[in-house]
Amino acid sequence: MTATAQSFNGNLKKAVAGLRRINLEGLKWRVFDAKGQVLGRLASQISTVVQGKDKPTYTPNHDEGDMCIVINAKDVCVTGRKLTDKFYRWHTGYIGHLKERSLKDQMAKDPTEVIRKAVLRMLPRNKLRDDRDRKLRIFAGNEHPFGDRPLEPYEMPPRQVREMRPRARRAMIRAQKKAEQQEQGVSTYTRKGKKKEEEDAEVGE
Repeated sequence: MTATAQSFNGNLKKAVAGLRRINLEGLKWRVFDAKGQVLGRLASQISTVVQGKDKPTYTPNHDEGDMCIVINAKDVCVTGRKLTDKFYRWHTGYIGHLKERSLKDQMAKDPTEVIRKAVLRMLPRNKLRDDRDRKLRIFAGNEHPFGDRPLEPYEMPPRQVREMRPRARRAMIRAQKKAEQQEQGVSTYTRKGKKKEEEDAEVGE
């Protein structure tokens, strides 16, 4: 057996072992597919389901959240330049031993921890946090050991793109017109340049 297969089997055993401490009676098994999803938006939906906020019986001091299974964690997306600009920092306990790791390196090392940290930092800091963490099972690929459970795929809500502001819209239209004129070979100049050309023409006369 290869080292990759051994690590995969070890992760599956870990995922199943923690279920003994959870009361699974009446809980749903929600499956989140992280492929192509934005990290922050995905984590906010997972934190809502783990806390049970999507149920009419939600109570802040009771743990009524459902089981959440996240697959394809290695294919999650981020916006902007977060892959290189976002860092995870921790301290070893010794003087000057402040460690840091970029999001890109963390995705290469263990992509499941990226989603776990994002979800845990959206949960309240109280005694229910550990119980909710146990209900979160994250896998880098699409394989998981819960195939015998009644799984329910979770549909992510459509992403609402904010309308462009008028000033930005006008700038975009100007840029498009300028690009079209350059393609057609029409010379573009500013008002100052036009005024200067008119003055030069008057002097020549």
